Amino acid sequence: KRVLTGERKEVDRGLLVANQIHGSEELYRFAATSPAVSMRSAAYTHDVRIMASLSNFHALNSAVSVDLRGQVNSEFLRGRQVAGTGGSLDFAIGASASRGGRCIVALPATAGGGKYSRIVPVLESGSVVTIPAVLVDYVVTEYGIARLSGRTLEERARELTAVCHPDFRDRLGASS
Repeated sequence: KRVLTGERKEVDRGLLVANQIHGSEELYRFAATSPAVSMRSAAYTHDVRIMASLSNFHALNSAVSVDLRGQVNSEFLRGRQVAGTGGSLDFAIGASASRGGRCIVALPATAGGGKYSRIVPVLESGSVVTIPAVLVDYVVTEYGIARLSGRTLEERARELTAVCHPDFRDRLGASS
């Protein structure tokens, strides 16, 4: 049964548009032979104007860390660059400009085998803000969903503390 059809999109109706595909041999065969799959350049798939023209465009981004304001770092860890921005900012802006769109950031609550919280009071010195807080609607961890859109700084801190690992909540709560 086909679940994703692209039939309700305003742009590229009926097409599944992608810049990259990662998965099984079966997925690669499907993408290579299906007329419903359209591989495009990043200049197209990351074009904010195209994303904005899609109703209910939801961007799902990953992160290294998120601070209690909702600022997202997807690039630096302990002072070293470990990734590039990819399309994170493009997709966050596209979702923000889309009617009904949402920017969702998903990450595990901890790193280092549970030694480090990925929800932090402030972003680490030497890191960067990959996605500004104003663009982030939701942050998701295995402990729940923090709803940030339209919230005050204090409310954002409470929401984010609630989805961090329980071992770190007291420390985060004290710093908010």
